[in-house]
Amino acid sequence: MRREGLYSSHLSVWRSAREQGKLGGPGTRKRGPEAKPADPREKKIAEQAREIARWQKRAERAEALVEVQKKLSELLGVELAPSNGKS
Repeated sequence: MRREGLYSSHLSVWRSAREQGKLGGPGTRKRGPEAKPADPREKKIAEQAREIARWQKRAERAEALVEVQKKLSELLGVELAPSNGKS
């Protein structure tokens, strides 16, 4: 053990620290960078962004459906009721 630089004094210090609970066993410390606590504002922003994207996709679908209805009415020769300017 001396070849590695370990002496009996090191062992006695480690034993006393272990008995006092100062040393953790293997696996007490997680590996990797420490996780940052999640910011509740970031969670709310992400949730709102998902909701906005969902509503935008729904609006695009509705607009496409209206375009299809217009084209179909032109093909069939059916007149649509005039729009009041509110889209």
